Amino acid sequence: MNEQRRQILQMLADGKITADEAERLIVALERARSDAPPAAEPRPKPRPKYLRVVVNSADDVGVDGPTRINIRVPLQLLRAGVRLASLVPPQALAKVNAELDRSGVPIDLTELKPQHIEELIEHLDDLTVDVDDPDTKVQVFCE
Repeated sequence: MNEQRRQILQMLADGKITADEAERLIVALERARSDAPPAAEPRPKPRPKYLRVVVNSADDVGVDGPTRINIRVPLQLLRAGVRLASLVPPQALAKVNAELDRSGVPIDLTELKPQHIEELIEHLDDLTVDVDDPDTKVQVFCE
C-alpha cells in the first residue's frame, strides 16, 4: 500500500473525512497514477561473468614488438574454487596457509567464504590500477 492511500485511510479512521470522501480521494489517486507516465525502474546491473586483465605496452623490448596481454578468467571458476576450499580438511589448509605465507602471500584460506568472493566481485567495478610507466596501459575489470 502506498503512503498516500495509507494517509487517506488514517484520516478516515481518525474521523477527519467520511467514507465517501475517502473513496473519492482513492479514486482520484488511482486516476492520477494511471495518467502519469510509468517511471522507468532502474534495471539491476547484470552479474559479471569474467575478470579481465589487459596489459598493452608500447615498449619494443621484446623481439616480437610491443607486449600485449589479455587474460579473461571466468568468475564462476573463482566461485567454484571458494566452494571447493571449504571441503579441504583444516589441517591441510593450515599447511597451505603456511606455505603461502612463506612465499609472501599472507592469505588465510580458512577465512575465505563464498560471500567474500561476491563482495570482491561487486567492488571490482571501483578498481583502478596505476602504472608508473607512461608507455604501458593496464586495465583490470569485470564484464
